Amino acid sequence: MPDNFPILSLITFTPLIGVLVLMFLPKTQGGMIKAVAITATLIPLVLSGWLYSQFTNQNAGLQFREDVPWIVVPLNKETLNGLTSFFFEFKYSMAVDGLSLPLVFLTALVATMAALASVYIKKRWKSYFILFLLLETGMFGVFLAQDLFLFFVFFEITLIPMFFLIGIWGYMDRERAANKFLIYNGLGSAVMLIAFLILVSTAGFNQVNDANGASLFYSGSLQVIQENLLQNANALVNQGEIPDNPFFLSETMRWALFILMLVAFGIKLPIFPFHTWMLKVHTEAPPSIVMIHSGILLKMGAYGLIRFGILLFPQEAYAWAGVLATLGVINIIYGAVLAFVQKDFKLVLAYSSISHMGIVLLGLAAFNMEGMEGAIFQLVSHGLISALMFLLVGAIFERTQTTRLDELGGLAKSIPFISGILLVSGMASLGLPGLSGFIAEFMAFLGLFQRIPAAAVVGALGIILAAVYVLRGVLGITYGPVRVERPEMRDARLIEAIPMITLVAFIVVLGIYPSVVSEPLHHTVSGFDQFIRSLAKMGG
Repeated sequence: MPDNFPILSLITFTPLIGVLVLMFLPKTQGGMIKAVAITATLIPLVLSGWLYSQFTNQNAGLQFREDVPWIVVPLNKETLNGLTSFFFEFKYSMAVDGLSLPLVFLTALVATMAALASVYIKKRWKSYFILFLLLETGMFGVFLAQDLFLFFVFFEITLIPMFFLIGIWGYMDRERAANKFLIYNGLGSAVMLIAFLILVSTAGFNQVNDANGASLFYSGSLQVIQENLLQNANALVNQGEIPDNPFFLSETMRWALFILMLVAFGIKLPIFPFHTWMLKVHTEAPPSIVMIHSGILLKMGAYGLIRFGILLFPQEAYAWAGVLATLGVINIIYGAVLAFVQKDFKLVLAYSSISHMGIVLLGLAAFNMEGMEGAIFQLVSHGLISALMFLLVGAIFERTQTTRLDELGGLAKSIPFISGILLVSGMASLGLPGLSGFIAEFMAFLGLFQRIPAAAVVGALGIILAAVYVLRGVLGITYGPVRVERPEMRDARLIEAIPMITLVAFIVVLGIYPSVVSEPLHHTVSGFDQFIRSLAKMGG
């Protein structure tokens, strides 16, 4: 492909071609609708695989950049410091680096597997898949956008389809779950928008000199903002006083922005106590949508926290390492303890997700290469494992009409293939060596032991508890007395077995050959690691 080929835009917007085709198909042609939708998810999966193969691992910067002028709004302002004209400028700016690359491929993979798992959807297939593909476009855009306004647009695109996918195709209490999802995530988006507006109007300044004089652009470019914030931080460290700059961010404002980012993306992650909305979604949404939600949407919160919180405000984040570690420990222990006492397997997995997201926070709190790589590896690993788990939950519910642990048992006799896959996914979730969960947890805790050993020791208790609640749930479902007698119960169909085998294969591959994720990530993280080491020498 030529160097200027818009591969990122093609990955992002290919699902919309599927939406366009679906709009012209009669709603009665269920088979054709499903075929078109699955094909529309397969194309970006193939393109994401090609993108992965062409990515230069030794390059720590952004690759495959696409920059197109988008919105330029002139402002009526008086002359300031020799500047004669002022503009708001937002670009259609897309790029990928070692941080976003694994998450883009994870999105494409989980979306395709979830599309196959949509076999459990029984009504309104056309509307369902239109919303599904629109959601996929939004997720791709979140991980690829390099402009704050563009990121916000894609972030918001994910909310509306998800609201309807939960509210229409969910279970008994689906409307309440959808409303709770929208309220919590809407509040998070509002906080994020406030932070973004402050960043654009301060750190987004970009001066351009031409024949007409000096012009100032209030830019949403993430690169421009990051460069200005770095100069701002250096000025605070070297001068110790506010320089003569009308766009300078005081130390107090930097702290305020970091906290706003932590709250905005902490709701999405979710960080305790902003987690209650997630429990309703995990229990009431259809399995294919929970695969997307747990496998991808929660990772958007962690990605935003890294990209806009830690990488834009590293000094503030470094100073709050203890707070991040404390929040991580709370997530791990709280989620693990409550997962242990649940009677519904969906709630076990929901609290397990809270606990595993705590490992991400611990890795970030380490502020070293091992911890950061472990945190991001955990995002990918948990995305695969949780998607597989909820696929299996859907398969079991389809056959037994229950997910309560006291109503399930002995399924290994009637559905041995599904039971075997469930056992593998459980082993991956509790961190069995040779599977992806072990690599992620090992790297995150290795990094934290170097920085905050006490938090690492306490957090490691969650790993022990994970083994207890995972084995309790998985073994209780597959072995023991048979509680559900259904002579017609069939094992996995081909359309169910394909995503199960595929997800297991990736979990095993990452467990045996973690360099698939760590190599592209390593050079991106190494520059940040060097910067953090310089902060440590200066005393933070």
